[in-house]
Amino acid sequence: MSRPFNRGISGIRVFGGSNDFCDSQMKDKTEKEDLDRRGSSDQSPFSTRLPIRLLFPENSPSKYGTSENGFASDPLTPRNRHKLAMLLLKFSLALIIVVALTGSFWWTISISASSRGHIFLGYRRLQEQLVSDLWDIGELSLSSSRLKDMEFCPQEFENDVPCFNDSETLALGLSDGQEYDRHCIHGLKRNCLVLPPANYKIPLRWPTGRDIIWSANVKITAQEVLSSGSLTKRMMMLDDEQISFRSASPMFDGVEDYSHQIAEMIGLRNESNFIEAGVRTVLDIGCGYGSFGAHLFSKQLITMCIANYEASGSQVQLTLERGLPAMIGSLTSKQLPYPSLSFDMLHCARCGIDWDKKDGMLLIEVDRVLKPGGYFVWTSPLTNAQTFLRNKDNQKRWNFVREFAENLCWEMLSQQDETVVWKKTSKKKCYSARKPGSGPSLCSKVHDVESPYYRPLLACIGGTQSRRWIPIQERSVWPSRANLNKNELAIYGLHPEEIPEDAENWKMTVRNYWSLLSPLIFSDHPKRPGDEDPSPPFNMLRNVLDMNAHYGGFNSALLEAGKSVWVMNVVPTSGPNYLPLILDRGYVGVLHDWYATFPQPSSHSVFTLHYLPDLVLEVNNPNSCEAFPTYPRTYDMVHAEGLLSLETTQQRRCTMLDLFTEIDRLLRPEGWVIIRDRAHLIETARALTTGLKWDARVIEMESNSEEKLLICQKPFFKRQAN
Repeated sequence: MSRPFNRGISGIRVFGGSNDFCDSQMKDKTEKEDLDRRGSSDQSPFSTRLPIRLLFPENSPSKYGTSENGFASDPLTPRNRHKLAMLLLKFSLALIIVVALTGSFWWTISISASSRGHIFLGYRRLQEQLVSDLWDIGELSLSSSRLKDMEFCPQEFENDVPCFNDSETLALGLSDGQEYDRHCIHGLKRNCLVLPPANYKIPLRWPTGRDIIWSANVKITAQEVLSSGSLTKRMMMLDDEQISFRSASPMFDGVEDYSHQIAEMIGLRNESNFIEAGVRTVLDIGCGYGSFGAHLFSKQLITMCIANYEASGSQVQLTLERGLPAMIGSLTSKQLPYPSLSFDMLHCARCGIDWDKKDGMLLIEVDRVLKPGGYFVWTSPLTNAQTFLRNKDNQKRWNFVREFAENLCWEMLSQQDETVVWKKTSKKKCYSARKPGSGPSLCSKVHDVESPYYRPLLACIGGTQSRRWIPIQERSVWPSRANLNKNELAIYGLHPEEIPEDAENWKMTVRNYWSLLSPLIFSDHPKRPGDEDPSPPFNMLRNVLDMNAHYGGFNSALLEAGKSVWVMNVVPTSGPNYLPLILDRGYVGVLHDWYATFPQPSSHSVFTLHYLPDLVLEVNNPNSCEAFPTYPRTYDMVHAEGLLSLETTQQRRCTMLDLFTEIDRLLRPEGWVIIRDRAHLIETARALTTGLKWDARVIEMESNSEEKLLICQKPFFKRQAN
């Protein structure tokens, strides 16, 4: 790196390591060379235990000795010292439990009938804090002995996506499209670090990297390139070590002309007017390799690509390698993990979905995630009257889709060649004006869940019960749309000043982040001959995964600071659900359960002493963690603010180490991790980074003594070529 990591900025102090990033480069290089010589080791999984059993690791000291990251096991580890340490941990745990139970008993016999409700809440918080403390003790006790077993995964895991594995899914005997759905098999955990392919190269920076990628970075064959059937799939060329994406297609002069055609069919002058028509967010189903979204990105539209998991030639993987928004998503038997009324436009260009199947439920799901007044664009040979419609079977299929769309209160705006554009109604009264029995009914309040999480498809029209039913033509156009008015904020129970205050805090935070990272983020990345290193904001930070997005403030601050990035805003299922607000602001995001939490008891249930042993027993016998639906090496930066605190009171199947192993899978080599949380949780996380082989520093927040900042960089380890 070009400069030391602990570059001073206002309000932050760096500590925790004897050497900074710049001083440790030679050491990192030596370690990488040693790993290259060793190659890939066999997977050596470690077991995850109950917090109580975490106090008794089977292996004592770490093989790392005194680490440069500041966390180490004592190199002088006599047997009696180890026994003494274990005894002290046992005693501490026993003391905590005795104090908790004694206090519980004393409060139980001393409370009056009038104060029971208040004591109930305090007792429950004590129970939760006890579990959190036990968890922290367990994580720290294993930070040296357990992490030494973190090895590199075998080569077959280079492009592995847990919950979407072909062999595991086939073993379940699924069919009828369900084999493409997400299936997180309980008891299956990958306790190893995923290495990139042998010839992997750091991606080219934007804007060049949007059109040219390294072929060794993805899993695709030349035959798959030549035989790809999607419109945007064919806009690519394979050239030696690179794949170039071009605007060439037998159907159209290029993606620009195709986008221009869609705009004209809507009634606009060209695609630059999409913003004025209220279109900002687009969901591209079966997106090919993202060329449609890449073009719209230059028009200030953000397009989320979703497609089925593919072991080779993946649409999602190649789109992500270009640095564009994408995630694995299957529209077969379950609802998409987006709230109702999420997107301004849905696009399907030869996406491979039979919209006439499943009694129209696939079209109903499109209607659910489409905002009022939004557009559905479908390009398919099935709609071409001069070719496919001469076949009676094709005519029957097309008539079903056309009539079903009409019963959904969609208006067909135009049909040209193979492309059809519908507009969703902006008036609810259209549904009551339909002929009786002419179309699907409206969902009841019980079934009309605003933010479903992989629930089965519904046969009724959703979203009509939502207070967010606002036509896109009546919303502010981008970028003013990011600042919701007071009436829109009232839907979420927020005061008009809350979002501006949150925005100011994030502006300051982003300035601090960039002050720390800007000297380091311009390392020697591949670039074209004659190019010089760019100045901010044109750098290697193309995309960010925000694991706990809150209101989307981090996304907003990055854009206002002029950073050429997009953010995947993730809202944990265990916290407040502000994902609808994030999507209404014109950003993209998704729900996800990071820790695979268990259902919580209702506030009206009796929280007794019997609940705590059940909770610990479940943690002692973990099931699967929920992997994020994307391929390895997806993001340039992973950010988490308050995520560890959010999860400490949850019943979890996964540990903090499991979470960090997943972050390592999602992060590209030389990518960054920024975690801001309570001080003791940051120290626990800091201890775990040693086993993950990350370069890490803890930043003390002088303005907030209760919080600390953990900044890490994932090294670039290479697998030896066979």
